Amino acid sequence: MSSGSYRIPLNSLPAFDRHFFDGSETFTRIGTGEIGGKAQGLALLRELLTQHAEALRDDQIDVAVPRLAVLSTDCFDEFMRMNKLYDIALSDARDDEIALAFQKGSFPPTLVGDLGALIHHVHTPLAVRSSSLLEDAMFEPFAGVYETKMIPNNQLDADTRFRKLIEAIRFVYASTFFRSAKTYIKATGKSIEAEKMAVIIQEVVGFRHGDRFYPNVSGVARSYNYYPTGHSKPLEGVVNLALGLGKTIVDGGISYVYSPAYPKAKPPYRTFDELLDQSQTRFWAVNMGKPPEYDPIRETEYLVQVGIQEAELDETLVGVASTYVPGEERIVNGTGVAGPRLLDFGPILKFDLIPLNPLVKRLLTLCEERVGHPVEIEFAVTLDPQKPSHGRFGFLQVRPMVVSTAVVEVTPEELAGPDVLIATERSMGNGRVDSITDIVYVKPESFSASQTQAIAAEIDRLNRRLLDEGRPYLLIGFGRWGSSEPWLGIPVEWANIAGAKVLVEATLPSMDVELSQGSHFFHNLSSFRVLYFPVAHSGKYAINWSWLDRQQKISELRYVMHVRADRPVVVRADGRSGRGVVLHG
Repeated sequence: MSSGSYRIPLNSLPAFDRHFFDGSETFTRIGTGEIGGKAQGLALLRELLTQHAEALRDDQIDVAVPRLAVLSTDCFDEFMRMNKLYDIALSDARDDEIALAFQKGSFPPTLVGDLGALIHHVHTPLAVRSSSLLEDAMFEPFAGVYETKMIPNNQLDADTRFRKLIEAIRFVYASTFFRSAKTYIKATGKSIEAEKMAVIIQEVVGFRHGDRFYPNVSGVARSYNYYPTGHSKPLEGVVNLALGLGKTIVDGGISYVYSPAYPKAKPPYRTFDELLDQSQTRFWAVNMGKPPEYDPIRETEYLVQVGIQEAELDETLVGVASTYVPGEERIVNGTGVAGPRLLDFGPILKFDLIPLNPLVKRLLTLCEERVGHPVEIEFAVTLDPQKPSHGRFGFLQVRPMVVSTAVVEVTPEELAGPDVLIATERSMGNGRVDSITDIVYVKPESFSASQTQAIAAEIDRLNRRLLDEGRPYLLIGFGRWGSSEPWLGIPVEWANIAGAKVLVEATLPSMDVELSQGSHFFHNLSSFRVLYFPVAHSGKYAINWSWLDRQQKISELRYVMHVRADRPVVVRADGRSGRGVVLHG
């Protein structure tokens, strides 16, 4: 966060304590420069938890910001100058060329001393996270644009642990200049030359289970819900929960979604099969076992993704899973009976193993009052292996959401009119766009889940061209935008679609998944006020493909088509009702 009443004064942050985990301070700063948006968010959380410590105290769950140190932006400036890296950083070099150049860079002696002291005392996994000046700003949040590197930090000798920490910091520094970040910055109208990177070094919340280290629960909660279901209302918020590291949620993978106003409500699925199909089956953890192949420029170098059967062996499903009993067609709380496991967090949400939901509601309210806007928070939770009714809540981030207050009305009758190109009852955002003539869409007859990487590359190619020409566009695809799992959707990053002003997620019989919510990707979408339309192939409203086929073809690639209409389409999204419509001329 870069401005506003919630900015924490830098002089309130103590200097780095070389004892780190053994010291009295849990949030320290190395250097004298800025600490960046993400670290500002963490400083705000620390202040809130201190101010409301008595109200948040609970015998069952401890709440804290995990211990961290921040390398301020003057460390970045010195690293860039010492190693003469600006020429390649600002060039058109590939990401891997930039990353490798940064890996050859050296650090100032004072910084080497501080980092050496830190790593000498620490043997638990660390998250090395970006905290740029532009990241998480109010109207231009760079959520998920830069890289994070998690390291196991379990090598016996301090020299090896130090070397791996340095590699991770260099990687985060390099990601400031990766092509996706440059494209993103261009879309915001900012200058890459003005960007500076602070880096957060923070303990990872979790426990070690054999060769894996991970939390029992990761979560993203928002105080405003663009997808209310059942009795829930937009202002009652929404929560996504997943087993393992939060990468599952922020990458758009399968997670459990519920309204904090109705934590015990049944999920909105029609059949048990549908419910099981939309339950998390794989999770991310830090790899604590055999060292992987050396690859310092890969974000997931020290991560592993495994099936939930591994969590059963680790005995970490006890507090988060229920069981489907096929012969009886019912769901049983916990894992005490045989059957397919369902990650519905029933023991916590329905049977109050720990008071997680009341805590999340309190924290959302406190953060929203402090920031002055609806907020999104990230957290991780561990359960005591010896006493699962006790836990630790690690508060990982807060960022503001942008919610438009303009009154836009879309009636039910308008969704079925003769000039409708696209209609939905679950739009995201609120507003009107009437300047778009360009439409980019994935051709339904060419779509295949096995080709989603190639589809993403074609979309990126057209996006860059339209950005250069200054032409906003409407984008239509199948499955989840931004998913890292190809069977769930198209794995674009935000920079690959930065020119789109309206985003449509549709389904096909071959790509019939619950559509997106809860990721960094969609935080950026809402903050840039891009309108979002989900359209199910089996729903009430269909995309008018025949009209699209009649428009002027500008570019036809193997999987993706770019057409241009004679007159702008009119797009309206009613944030109160969720109804949205795109009308053609």
